Amino acid sequence: MTESLTVRHAKFVVYHPWRVLLLLLLIVMAAASGGRFIEFTNDYRVFFSEDNPELNAFEAMQDIYTKTDNVLFVIAPKRGDVFNAETLALVSEMTEQSWQTPYSTRVDSITNFQHTVAAADDLLVGDLVPASADLSLEFIDFVRDVALNEPILINRLVSPKAHVTGINVTVQLPGKSLDEVPETANFARALAQEMMLKYPNHEIHSTGLAMMNNAFGEMSQKDMATLVPLMFLTIIVVLGVLLRSFSATFVSIFMIFSTIMFAMGLMGWLGWKLTPASAGAPTILMTMAVADTVHLLVTFLHNMRRGHNKAVAMLNSLRVNFQPIFITSITTAIGFLSMNFSDVPPFQDLGNVVAMGVMFAFVLSVTVLPAMMMLMPIRIKVQEETDSHLMVRFALGVINRRGPLLLGMGLLAVSIIAFLPQNTLDDQFVEYFDETVEFRQATDFSSENLSGIYTLQYSMDQGSSGGVSDPAFLQSVERFSNWLRTQPEVMHVQTISDTFKRLNKNMHGDNPAYYRLPESRELAAQYLLLYELSLPYGLDLNDQIDVDKAQTRINVTLENLHTNEMLAIETRVAEWLGQNLPELSYTAASPSLMFAHIGERNVSSMLLGTTLALIVISFILVLALRSARIGLLSLAPNLIPAGMAFGLWGMLVGQVGMSLSVVAGMTLGIVVDDTVHFLSKYLRARRENNLNAEQAVHYAFKTVGIALWVTSLVLILGFLVLSQSHFSLNSDMGMMAAMTIAIALIMDFLFLPPLLMKLEGKKDA
Repeated sequence: MTESLTVRHAKFVVYHPWRVLLLLLLIVMAAASGGRFIEFTNDYRVFFSEDNPELNAFEAMQDIYTKTDNVLFVIAPKRGDVFNAETLALVSEMTEQSWQTPYSTRVDSITNFQHTVAAADDLLVGDLVPASADLSLEFIDFVRDVALNEPILINRLVSPKAHVTGINVTVQLPGKSLDEVPETANFARALAQEMMLKYPNHEIHSTGLAMMNNAFGEMSQKDMATLVPLMFLTIIVVLGVLLRSFSATFVSIFMIFSTIMFAMGLMGWLGWKLTPASAGAPTILMTMAVADTVHLLVTFLHNMRRGHNKAVAMLNSLRVNFQPIFITSITTAIGFLSMNFSDVPPFQDLGNVVAMGVMFAFVLSVTVLPAMMMLMPIRIKVQEETDSHLMVRFALGVINRRGPLLLGMGLLAVSIIAFLPQNTLDDQFVEYFDETVEFRQATDFSSENLSGIYTLQYSMDQGSSGGVSDPAFLQSVERFSNWLRTQPEVMHVQTISDTFKRLNKNMHGDNPAYYRLPESRELAAQYLLLYELSLPYGLDLNDQIDVDKAQTRINVTLENLHTNEMLAIETRVAEWLGQNLPELSYTAASPSLMFAHIGERNVSSMLLGTTLALIVISFILVLALRSARIGLLSLAPNLIPAGMAFGLWGMLVGQVGMSLSVVAGMTLGIVVDDTVHFLSKYLRARRENNLNAEQAVHYAFKTVGIALWVTSLVLILGFLVLSQSHFSLNSDMGMMAAMTIAIALIMDFLFLPPLLMKLEGKKDA
């Protein structure tokens, strides 16, 4: 973009403000109309691309067996014992009511557990606690004895201490409407509240995958409702105080809203859905839109305070700032576009919508902003700015102490970056929600007292129709299940081998000595057929055996595990199966496994994306600054902040999850902004005014120092607002970005100038 073009553009905008304003308003309105198409999605599957191998494996398993999306009610009687008449009555009634849950296909509890007993040559199958049961002390003791000795129930639907019990509702969502999940969750909450009112001596907690899905959606909408207004208020206050001009503040706010409306409108036109990870887009856009605006306005107001009229002041501001804000907009957009390398589609959407918003904010800043300022009434006193005096004194301090600052900041950077290896890739999707979220509280309670929502599912394939009844195959399944139960992370193992052993005992007069697997395939097949014919609707074995009876699924319930722990047990299981049952064909899948792998994969993919973004940004800086030396020198203050921020994170937290893996690429483009603006003023002083390195640094501080301080403050506050989200993917990203930008400002003020004077000073000597 040549200067003559810049000048012609500036003159057109300044002298034809109404034309520019009306044209851009039409564009904004056309784009913003797409906002009506934006929808929230609260399905955890949106975190995975269509070709994600773990998602495909999970979906394939869901097609074979009953789906595992669920609502789990955890019932805790205040007396600390579930085996009493009142609690059993509650469980029985709530089990019956739970069948009314939208999209429910199965309800399991201790009361409707299909208890089997032998009667001569017949097998009697029925509810453990029939609706007509007389809940006498003798009968309750019988129920206690059965439940606490049944592997299918213990640590799944009743705790070993019998202090809590659960009702598991399996739901099969059609996926045709975004209202399905809230409808299911709202029914579950209402039912729990109704039961607690009727049975006040009980607490009921609602968890499960359906409730997790709903929590994702609620977090998105809650963040939109709270963080955006908070950020808006923050920006108004900061801009009002620092710009000291009502008109300038009003125009800035107009720019912000126009940017958000344009970007979010395009999101609607493109059919992208809002998710918990992309719900932070308006807050980030609000923050990003301020940067270009502030640079133009600070220079404009500075010129007016020096006595220039509006037109001259704006023409000069556009001439001086056009190239730097264009470069910084491009580099910021590239940083956010690097999020396309993420394996998490919502992060890709976030990066793309912010990149579009950033570039449109640039367009608005060089068109709408000057046009509106030409039309707005502005009263500015001609005076010397005290802010400039502050920056002059600060510049002199940096120049006079350049040697100690260069050494000190360099050593500080190295010492903090040294803690970077302290970070470990670790995540836990339950901890995506902070402890104020109802789902998190219920899930933690369930995991500590009954059962968790972290699972591993293994589908074991015998290879032939009816093969699940093969004794050798059942022995392998039994051996595998028993080994799983010895693992410290495992809370419960649901396996068909337990059912076969119980049936074998029943068909031998309930003799405990026959609690073992049948010895012949024919006998096992007969038991299975007899049992299935006796099961009521909705309580069949489709959750464990496929239609062809060639495969069986083992459901392993785990404690709440971090990413590394989940990957470790997956590897341990694979190694054990390879060594002990190499002939067994199996597949593994579960939502927990999907989240564990996506976190690990996201780091390596974003490392590539950040590297490519760095190369492109470096090339742009060398071309824009017209100096390979200065362009490459600028990499130091641009790369160091991210390294220092992750070093601090290693010192303070040490856990890098899925969201933090995108921060380096995202902030790379942002931190370049301050460096570019400082260097552009430095080089202008060197080339146009023939100043030496010290004088050029002094000039840069005086002309752009305040603007850098204001824009960085707004950016930091914006991401700090995002860090207040109750959803860790947003809060961690916000906190890390704020830290990175704060460090970047410090390095640009205290490290870059001494570095310039050290290297450039030799040319002046």
